[in-house]
Amino acid sequence: MQPLAAYIATALIFGALDAIWLTKIGPKLYRPEIGELLMDGWRPAPALIFYALYILGIQIFAVQPALAAGRWQVAAQYGALFGFFCYMTYDLTNQATMRVWSTKVTLMDIAWGTVATGIAAGAAAWLVLALLPRGA
Repeated sequence: MQPLAAYIATALIFGALDAIWLTKIGPKLYRPEIGELLMDGWRPAPALIFYALYILGIQIFAVQPALAAGRWQVAAQYGALFGFFCYMTYDLTNQATMRVWSTKVTLMDIAWGTVATGIAAGAAAWLVLALLPRGA
């Protein structure tokens, strides 16, 4: 029960955080910097695949180790590292290969991925540890 609950909690928390970022901060950051690369809308299938697999990665590398250790802080730390490395890979690859990709976008996006993933992983682990006994 813990793994499923952890996955769902992480998905809800990360999804809510990312929705706020993408609707409130994202347009002010991305449009002026890399607007010509962006669509007006979004493609649901790749987005859903990304979120499903990214949440799975957060589980494997952050939340499940934290649940095994019984410490939500492990998830927050490993989640932040996972977010940093994933977002850094994406942003620096784009900056290295695209004509239009600013250092500002790279730095802001990496910071966002680090913080959002750390918060989502830590909060999900905390919820599961607080609400579900081990082995449930």
